[in-house]
Amino acid sequence: MLPEIQAYLNLINDLRGQVGKLVADLPGDALSWRPVEGEGDHATNSLAVMAAHAAGGEAFWIGEVIGGLPSTRNREAEFATGVESAAPLLARLEEVGEATQRLMPTFTAEQLERIYTHNNYDFTGRWAILHVIEHTSLHLGHMQITYQLWNSGKGAGSPRWFERPGRL
Repeated sequence: MLPEIQAYLNLINDLRGQVGKLVADLPGDALSWRPVEGEGDHATNSLAVMAAHAAGGEAFWIGEVIGGLPSTRNREAEFATGVESAAPLLARLEEVGEATQRLMPTFTAEQLERIYTHNNYDFTGRWAILHVIEHTSLHLGHMQITYQLWNSGKGAGSPRWFERPGRL
């Protein structure tokens, strides 16, 4: 496996793991709670929605775009996710993680440099992988704040930069 791919894979696994850890022990009401109710741009998303959306993004960019897996993503359904417990979220994160773990070691330098097109936008495979890291990081931050708001100001805790894997 290319060292670059290994570094990316370590980061993606770490971020996905933090998402899973954040939701793992929460009851359904906490997972479905939204700080601001409403529709469209004036609403916030629940922890369940953000976990499902992060998994959906990873599955799409790594699996479908670069990995060539059949298209199965239903982005709208991610934003309608409601759960009674963390079990389905954890199962989805594990399923996506297994696919990423299986596919990424096979990625070549050519796939990193290749130009892909989606919705009339061109990007490289490297950009798509970095986008997964960026996207998951962004939503993990949203999830940490949502957790803190739900939990009356007490955060869930997260590893500091030097405690996280992913460096070469």
